Amino acid sequence: MIRVCCFSLFLLLFGACQSPAPSPSGEAETSVPPRPNVAAPQLDRAEARRLAALPLACLDTEYPNKLNQVLGTAEDLRAPRDLHPAFYGCFDWHSAVHGHWSLVQLLLQFPDLEEAPLIEQKLRERLTAAHIQGEIAYFQSTHNKNFERTYGWAWLLKLAEALHQLETPLGQELTENLQPLTDLIVQKYLDFLPNLQYPIRVGTHTNTAFGLGFAYDYAEAVGHADLQAAIQQRALAFYQTDVGCPFDWEPGGYDFLSPCLEEADLMRRSLSQADFKAWLGQFLPQLAAPNFWMEPAIVSDRADGHLVHLDGVNFCRAWCLYGIAKALPEYGHLVPLGHAQIQHSLPDIVDDHYEGGHWLASFALYALSELPE
Repeated sequence: MIRVCCFSLFLLLFGACQSPAPSPSGEAETSVPPRPNVAAPQLDRAEARRLAALPLACLDTEYPNKLNQVLGTAEDLRAPRDLHPAFYGCFDWHSAVHGHWSLVQLLLQFPDLEEAPLIEQKLRERLTAAHIQGEIAYFQSTHNKNFERTYGWAWLLKLAEALHQLETPLGQELTENLQPLTDLIVQKYLDFLPNLQYPIRVGTHTNTAFGLGFAYDYAEAVGHADLQAAIQQRALAFYQTDVGCPFDWEPGGYDFLSPCLEEADLMRRSLSQADFKAWLGQFLPQLAAPNFWMEPAIVSDRADGHLVHLDGVNFCRAWCLYGIAKALPEYGHLVPLGHAQIQHSLPDIVDDHYEGGHWLASFALYALSELPE
């Protein structure tokens, strides 16, 4: 009796270890979960107006304000409007900068938007030559030469890129006004990059790949060969041998950028198509699977200024996934995944919570602007 029981147990265990029976085609059947059907988000006129309301509401909102400055003396304790005559609203300097970018981007895509006259008025009032000289003075102060390195620098160059593309008298006027600060930020990049020995791989402001990606776009748009070459050299030095990014570790609790995807987004700019395909296959091999999916990041409390960062990471994922699909058409299955990230967060960013409202329109607008055609 004992032998029969033991033999039966052996058969059960042996059977449990066997591979599934092959399908008629000769291949083992695998269970592939269905991919959700996600409609493509639309940056239509109504959405443009909804997003325009956020920066228009905060560009002149001086308080609350997070200055992030280093105090050298008591003389440095001044009001945000005095310290940053162009970019004092929207809670902090970088959010004010990309709030201006949002308005320029909306003019580029919807020149006859109902809010266009108000947008043009706001831009003229804020981006004056005198105000930009005030911003330069702040960067030239003894203790704040590295202010906003490199997140705010990247958005300043993204603003400059958008103004360069705004081929109107207003675009030309504001480009000329901003140019001294643009040139200063470019020089700061050129001075800083050779000294940065290791990349910063976080999901927040100091992420190196994000800071280089936007700067690369500016350099490419205006033909700044030295900046473009410096960025490409550091990108390859930092990331070319990277493999197996720990994607499962993302997102962190306060992330608004995806470290893995931002790195891929930079490398698509820095490598040839063939080299990028080979690199991506080693760096994030799971993206090649046609059924690859990830759920959007969840914001548990949009009144919490750090937790609401996770809306940003959804938009960041989307623009990076779109960029990969544009660079490598065989990765087109990532596009619906990008749609899902946007659709999860987009409905909730226009609310009564200033914690997200002062910046999320820019992230949403950039993601929507990168939608594949």
